[in-house]
Amino acid sequence: MRRLSKGIAQTQSLHLLSFCRTRNLENFVVSRLGSTAFHSSAAVHSDDHSNDAKSCCYDYDWIDGVEKLEMYEPGGYHPVMSGDVLRDRYAIVDKLGFGGYSTVWLARDIHQKQYVALKVGIATDSIGRDAKILRAFAASESSTHPGRDSVPRLLDEFNLTGPNGTHPCYTVAPAQCNLRRAVFTGMFPIRVARVLSAGLVQAVSYNHSRGYVHGDIHLSNVLVKLPSSFDHLSIAQFYHEYGEHDVVPVTHRDGMPLPPNVPKKAVIPLDFGKPAKQFSLSDSRVLLSDFGEAFSPDSEVRRGEDCHTPLAMRPPESRFDPQRPLSYSADIWSLAVAIWEIIGMKSIFSNDWITADEITAQQIDTLGPMPLDWCTGERPKHLEGRQVWPRIEDVFGDYVQKYRNKYKVGEFDSEETAAILDLMRKMLVFRPEERLSVDEVLQSEWMVKWALPQWTQLHMGESIVHSTT
Repeated sequence: MRRLSKGIAQTQSLHLLSFCRTRNLENFVVSRLGSTAFHSSAAVHSDDHSNDAKSCCYDYDWIDGVEKLEMYEPGGYHPVMSGDVLRDRYAIVDKLGFGGYSTVWLARDIHQKQYVALKVGIATDSIGRDAKILRAFAASESSTHPGRDSVPRLLDEFNLTGPNGTHPCYTVAPAQCNLRRAVFTGMFPIRVARVLSAGLVQAVSYNHSRGYVHGDIHLSNVLVKLPSSFDHLSIAQFYHEYGEHDVVPVTHRDGMPLPPNVPKKAVIPLDFGKPAKQFSLSDSRVLLSDFGEAFSPDSEVRRGEDCHTPLAMRPPESRFDPQRPLSYSADIWSLAVAIWEIIGMKSIFSNDWITADEITAQQIDTLGPMPLDWCTGERPKHLEGRQVWPRIEDVFGDYVQKYRNKYKVGEFDSEETAAILDLMRKMLVFRPEERLSVDEVLQSEWMVKWALPQWTQLHMGESIVHSTT
């Protein structure tokens, strides 16, 4: 079993891996190492632990790869430890991850004899939106939409009272890993890439059919399911298979005793992940997670200036028309960027610690001129003399096909390439009202001829298995 390693080596190795992959891309701008920490899913990592943050004043000795220990305070995290039993039902087995507003644990549901991911929020209703959206989805359990199974099902909700307050909690099925971690290791086999892309589109389609914009589509929020056989493991068998939980003693920097609202040990998060090249079709069942930024445009106004999607995936209207309410089309832009990253070596626009001006310049280089009414102000001085980003067809040839050939994961033939590029051009349109809807994405040539047939074949196979068990 692989764990998130202790010490700063883990963060440095992730920086180095990103750096090496960027350097391999020849014409791409070299990453600026050390300017930020590695960011991952809120269900796996917090972005609080940047290198700069390490120089701040802390009450406890630094432990890399765990949540900010100073947040174990009134109103903050609830102290949880492997071996605890919550609500007389959930036996804590290991930690799955953390974010700024919650910790996430692998637990064994004693009643249902299955494993769950248990999210324990800080002692304010910080995960209320996430749970609210999942609750709304739960009201449509009878839905026959093919994307329903690509969105987590809310299994249980409860409040937990402890030394730091009352914490909202909920459970969903646990996942294997997020796709962000997988793509840092290489490229997906061609059939896997098609199935993952189709599954993600189906998940977004389900969201939109229920009247919600996800608002934060990127690969850190796209998980892959664990096999159903996982639930057959007892806790003892789980530890035998994956190893005991990895803990580090928590110590006060001043040598003082720990207060009762701080855990005595920190748990290093478990990692179920595998390299992208090792993914099989059975590993390709996606779950679109983290609905903390989701909203219903029919009942809530979310303006572009309030978009918190990572910069490389953020729709351009959020910057150039910031007072305009966002809608479903914002998801389409982010979805296109995510699909490109699934099928290629790297995101279509660099996500390596760059500025908003640099992203905009890349978008124009790749896609063509933006709307004239968005072109205001002078060209930023720091962009003069920069390296020009390739056009979309060149990016595909050089940084998708070339590396798919190099790593022997299957190239797209000319017909499929044309279909993919046609789809990308129609999703990555500057004006949001001119982008495809998610239903039109599902009806596109690439989806109909290549991605959806293989996705359907996988899920039909699962249906047959379930019907015979």
